[in-house]
Amino acid sequence: MEDPRFFTFFASHTTIDAIQYSFIPPAHPSTNAIILTTMKFSLLAAAALCGSTVNAEIYFKEQFNDDAWKDRWTVSSDWKSKSELGEWTNTAGKFYADESDKGIQTSQDARFYGLSAAMTKAFNSSDKKDLVIQYSVKHEQKIDCGGAYIKLMPGGDKFEATKFGGDTPYAVMFGPDICGQTKRTHVIFHYDKKEDNL
Repeated sequence: MEDPRFFTFFASHTTIDAIQYSFIPPAHPSTNAIILTTMKFSLLAAAALCGSTVNAEIYFKEQFNDDAWKDRWTVSSDWKSKSELGEWTNTAGKFYADESDKGIQTSQDARFYGLSAAMTKAFNSSDKKDLVIQYSVKHEQKIDCGGAYIKLMPGGDKFEATKFGGDTPYAVMFGPDICGQTKRTHVIFHYDKKEDNL
């Protein structure tokens, strides 16, 4: 994945509570060596694990807890005709632990939804760093067919945020998908030399 600069999302029948992805370096090598080579539990090893810290470089973080999320994200308004597109709403949803902990939610059935936001810094896989992508999805109704996918893609001048949609090329795409009785999480890595991807 070379230099992705845009974080994109499209969904149906979904509430998205928070999105974050970051680089997390491997744990201290000596701590891993103790666990992997001896496979023994000791108070000293447990203390070392609990006391160690992980420093993560955050490339993008969104919690959708304020109205300014609309300024940080671009809605895919030119992807489909206006009659096919739904409106995003900012809400805690029908059930929640804290009413102030909001997310974005699709508001209409049988509509298309998409939005994108530029990352503050590009991630380059040739730097040999791990990338952790995390987000929460809450389905509040029984759905027959729908998904909530995240796509990582190159940005630059070629990316047209208002035209982002299901057919937009990507580097990585993943997320839950429900269609009838089939429920799965897709993880797809794009590879130009292979037509079906990985």
